[in-house]
This record gives sequence, C-alpha cells and structure tokens, in this order.
Amino acid sequence: MRGPSTDRGRLLLVLVLVAAVTAFTATVPLLRDWFDLRVYYGTVHTWVHHGGRIYDYRVPGTTYGFTYPPFAAVGMLPMALVGLHMAIAASLLVNLAALAFVLRILAGPGWRRWGWYRWALALCALALFEPLRDTFSFGQVNLVLLALVLGDCCLLRSGRGRWAGVGIGLAAAVKLTPALFIGMLLLARRWRAAATATAVAFAATGLAAWADPKASRFYWTQALWDTSRVGRLDYVSNQSLQGVLARLGHPDKPLWATAVLLTLAVWAWRTRKAVAAEDWTAAFALTGLAACLVSPITWVHHLVWALPSFALLARAGYPRIAGALYAVMCTSVVWLWFDDASGVDGFFGSNLYTWITLGLLLGLPTGQSRAERSPLSRTARVTAPTPSTAKPAAMAVSDQPESSSGAAAAAIGTVLGSGRGLARRASSEPTGSTRPAASKPQSSS
Repeated sequence: MRGPSTDRGRLLLVLVLVAAVTAFTATVPLLRDWFDLRVYYGTVHTWVHHGGRIYDYRVPGTTYGFTYPPFAAVGMLPMALVGLHMAIAASLLVNLAALAFVLRILAGPGWRRWGWYRWALALCALALFEPLRDTFSFGQVNLVLLALVLGDCCLLRSGRGRWAGVGIGLAAAVKLTPALFIGMLLLARRWRAAATATAVAFAATGLAAWADPKASRFYWTQALWDTSRVGRLDYVSNQSLQGVLARLGHPDKPLWATAVLLTLAVWAWRTRKAVAAEDWTAAFALTGLAACLVSPITWVHHLVWALPSFALLARAGYPRIAGALYAVMCTSVVWLWFDDASGVDGFFGSNLYTWITLGLLLGLPTGQSRAERSPLSRTARVTAPTPSTAKPAAMAVSDQPESSSGAAAAAIGTVLGSGRGLARRASSEPTGSTRPAASKPQSSS
C-alpha cells in the first residue's frame, strides 16, 4: 500500500489518522476507570497505612481484590507515598516507557531508519489494539512484564547473555504466567539463564515472605488455587482454553488438562525448532502465546503478549496476514457475545481472540535462516524497485531479526476499516464498564 510521497502529504495523512484513532477510542472502547490500578493502590495503602492484610482488601462496591503473588505488592510499595491521581499519572508514564522499550527491541537495530512517518503510522495502529488500550486504561502491569521478558530476549539474541534470566525471574515473581519462559530457557538448554531466572524468582518471593509471612503463606496455600478470586471462567473476556471450555459448559479439569498438555507439546516442538535456528524472537513469541492459552484465566488485556508474534509475521514477509489478524483484535468484536455465547456463532465469535492466539502458535514461521530473518528482505522486493548501486544504503539488508513497523504500516488501512460500528454496552464487569459497581465484577489480574 503506497502512501503520500511528500512530507506535507504524509503529515496530513498522519493528522487524519490521529483524528480517526481519537474518534474510535472515544466511541468504541470503554474507559476502564483504572480499575486494576485502584486494586493495587488500595491494597498497598491498606497494607502500609492501616495495618490491613494484602489479600483482605476489596475495591469498594465489588468483591474482588489483589490476586498477584506477594512480591507484586512489595514492588508496588512506592504507591503508598502518593495520591491516587499521582499513581495514575505514574502508571501511564511507566507503561509508555515500557511500550517504547518493547518497540525498540521488536524493531531491531535499524529502528532509526523507519523515520517519523512510519513510526507515526505504527503508533496509530498500536493505539487501536484492544489489549494495549485496556492495559493503559486498567493501569495494568502487562507491558512492564513484557518489557522485562523481552529484555532477556535482547540479551540472548545479541550474545550478551550473562545477565539473561533476570527479567524473566522478576516477571515470574510478579505474576505466574511468565514462569513458562523459564521452561523455554530449559528447552533451549540455556542452563545458566534458566538458573538465573529461577534464582531471581525465588529470591523475590523470599523477600516478599520476609516482608509479610502471613500473606505469603495465605497466597501459596489458598489464594493461588482459588480461581474465583480472579473472576468467572466463562466471562467473555477470558480468552484462554479454559474460557472456551467454560463457555461451552465443560469447565471440568481433566478436559482442560488434556488441552493444556496438547498445547504445551506443540509449544515445545515449535520452540525447539526456533531456538535451534537461534531465532529468539520466535521462541519468545511462541512462549507468550502458549502462556496465554494454558493460563486458567487470560483476560483480553493479557494478550499484549501477542505483540511479538505480529512483529514476527511482518519480519517473515507476511504483513497482510499480520494486518488482518491485528485488525480483528482492534475491533472489540468478542464483546458482541457478552450476553449470550451459545450457538455456533457464539462458539466462534466469543472465542475469536483465542482462535487467533492458537492459530499464531500453530502457524508462526520459525527456524528461518539469518538471511530470511531480515525485516526488509521480502517486503522490500514487493514494495520498492531494485536499488541502484548509487544508493546501496537505502536497501541494505543487515542481520536484524526484529522489525514490526512494516506490518503496522502495511495494515493501517485495514485496521482503521475494521473498527467501525462495534460500540458495546457498559456492563457490570470492570473489564467491560466505566464504573464497576456491580456485586460480581471481574477482578484485576
């Protein structure tokens, strides 16, 4: 898709896209009222200033409270020093910094060559991505965890793996889902990195146990095994395999365990293939997808873990596929089945993000050679003429395996066209409302 050829035309297009994205986000998505951040903030303030217990706090008007391991509360202690509005501002800044770091890693060493125009298109596309929108609007920690994990990806990819595993260990101590990345390191036979990640996770968990022994004992013996603390398994925002089974009326554990084992087998096979070719972005992308599928509860905002997969598709020369799948995840389409997920349409529609995640796990290109991993090698042949010898730098292909902006630029028209007319009603759930005041809202996690 060719865009304007002049800077003036490009600036005009960017301004039009910014206006369209602003209109979209003002009408289709609902403001989440920083519900999860209010959970974190209330928990920390009750714990520090009022002598309360971490897992006893409930957001006023709801029955839900803190669901993370105790180390997460320890990491959030700075919020005890500020007011709620300052905490919201800090959350936005931290998430923006984490997003910038993630984009820098996914774009690879040639990120400066994209220029302001292509980055502007990419940011417009990112602003439409529902998991990303919800992460900011909830005040969630997903982006920070993704940044920590991808930091280790960057270290392994560059060959500077001495400290690899620290980010994964910290992320696993904050939330259990990233612990699957330790399994990825074991599959890759990166014993030192796996040991580092495990040691950091245990050290952080031990620090939390020292800070509040009773909270740690309660979490690891009771709260961890009680999924009702997190929310309803059949709620439409739960886009995991367990969510699919629950909406079908079959949430029994043996069936779910079978689905999990099959998914992990596919993940292990494909990840081994990726690490054998030293394609670390593919290995990390596959692991993020598998973690979302096998987790008992994967809210829509957890699917920021799919971002590396779209970068991988663009890098491998499939921008149209990346754009189409990305566009679907910008539409909030699963919420059309909020009230009733029965029938064939409900089976496919209410679980659409799960099907995309599963399809990416099965179909992501892996095990490519270094030449094939160039982000420009395939798309450039389609979109640009053969470079002359007078300008070799314009089309130089270096060993940079990670670039996602091509997919965003190629798919921006598709993304904007796919997001019309899906405004959804406010519900009694924080994951689907601006003011969670019902007796059974979905908790943060």
